[in-house]
Amino acid sequence: MSLPADDRPASASAPAPAPVQASAPGRRTLLRAGAVGATTVAMAGTAAAAGTASAAPATAARGFDPAPGAPGVGDPLFPTLGNGGYRVTHYDLTFDFTPVSYDFTGVVAMRALATQDLSAFNLDTDGHTIDRVTVDGRDAAWSLSPGQSGQELTVTPARPLHDGAAFTVEVHYHGNGKDHRSSLSGWVFGADGGFACAAQASRADTFFPCNDTPSDKAAWTFHISAPEGYVATANGELLRRTPRADGSTVWHFALREPMPTELCGIAVVKGTYLYGASHTGLPLRHVVPRGEEDTYAPIVARTADHLAWLEAKFGRYPFSLYGLHIYGGYTDALENQTLSLFGTNWFKPNADGNPTWENTMVHELTHQWWGDSVTPRDWQQAWLNEGPATYYAALYSEERGWSVMADTMKKTYGSLNAVRAADGPPGLPNALGGTNIYDGGALVLYALRMRAGQSRFDRIMRLWPERYRNSTASSEDFIRHAVRVTGDTTLDPFLRDWLFGAVNPPMPGHPDWSVTA
Repeated sequence: MSLPADDRPASASAPAPAPVQASAPGRRTLLRAGAVGATTVAMAGTAAAAGTASAAPATAARGFDPAPGAPGVGDPLFPTLGNGGYRVTHYDLTFDFTPVSYDFTGVVAMRALATQDLSAFNLDTDGHTIDRVTVDGRDAAWSLSPGQSGQELTVTPARPLHDGAAFTVEVHYHGNGKDHRSSLSGWVFGADGGFACAAQASRADTFFPCNDTPSDKAAWTFHISAPEGYVATANGELLRRTPRADGSTVWHFALREPMPTELCGIAVVKGTYLYGASHTGLPLRHVVPRGEEDTYAPIVARTADHLAWLEAKFGRYPFSLYGLHIYGGYTDALENQTLSLFGTNWFKPNADGNPTWENTMVHELTHQWWGDSVTPRDWQQAWLNEGPATYYAALYSEERGWSVMADTMKKTYGSLNAVRAADGPPGLPNALGGTNIYDGGALVLYALRMRAGQSRFDRIMRLWPERYRNSTASSEDFIRHAVRVTGDTTLDPFLRDWLFGAVNPPMPGHPDWSVTA
């Protein structure tokens, strides 16, 4: 994750669906240029997945007592993000975007399982006009209300849902990418009139109604339209492209491994796909600005070596493909699952002429294990994303001769006490994006390495993504994991002091390190 400082986070040519009243019931990387997509119109059909009847099981052994699901999951940093009463199993997103005008129409079909008897439930949304909502194909009543980090879309199905029932909610909506949002927007605009999605941490709801919490991961399919001269991107594998009579193209993608909403990577841009493979045959696909293929082809080609370097540390890459999306409208870097997003501004050598942008490439690639495959259970666990990504980027830089890790960590150690006091310790931040999560998280791992020794440290780090693959985890899980792997129970209080303490503990192996007054 590379979050901005505040968060560290012409109309469509076919009419929108008719609205319903809110009160309705109811081995060497070889790159080659890919073909460019084709003009967008609003898609008439829905992409709803088949819903499952929500009738009570015949063997129900208890009473039926439907109640509304909670409007938030109680995340320490974003209390009203996410929603209670269900968990999502699959999102199917149809998204029609008109470049330059920034108008869009969308249909999101969310398959879920009720985790209680539900009379109503919420989705997170922000800045959309809701046209219609159905639950299992029946019109549902709905309402919008303000939330702490956007808006709450409350859905009341025509029939209450039983605990354990599978159901599908389908929301038809429209809007404009530059419309006012009640909270931060995830829309990134380039000079090409297109857009990219930078949803982390609380901005996925500015693209589609969803359960916007890292604790609820799901499989995904995407159907993104692109006009002639533009390409569409999304997480996962490109299944096919469907041409339409007007020259536009719908790009269909599938991500089979579960993903939280904050890692969504949809985009419609003037770009070129470049394809290749890792040293082990993993498919690589990158999207670079059109006309700048010669500039970025050798840069993205470095991905194969980065993958080999990290797979030696964490084991097999956790997904079925990877790539970079480089976009001129963006100025940060973000670990969107299987397709990391980079601004063009990153790719400049340092003062010594070294390509230190590779450190950032390694940082975002590390996230595919630490943050994407293994996702923090809530946002107060974000050091588990950023600490490893920062640590291994620094290690890569040291191995390339561009920096010295001990010097970097000593500098962080000297300033971290002040950061702990202002922003919270690495394991208990009071906001996202601070030095405590990034450099402080890396310092925790450096201290663990100095205490446990290189061999045991490497084993802790390698087995973590294997143990928690495609799931969520917490700081407590990491502490237990370190103790389990090493058999050293003293690592429990050691890590607690480093993660949660008000001041830095002494650094093992460096008794001379001191805190800057």
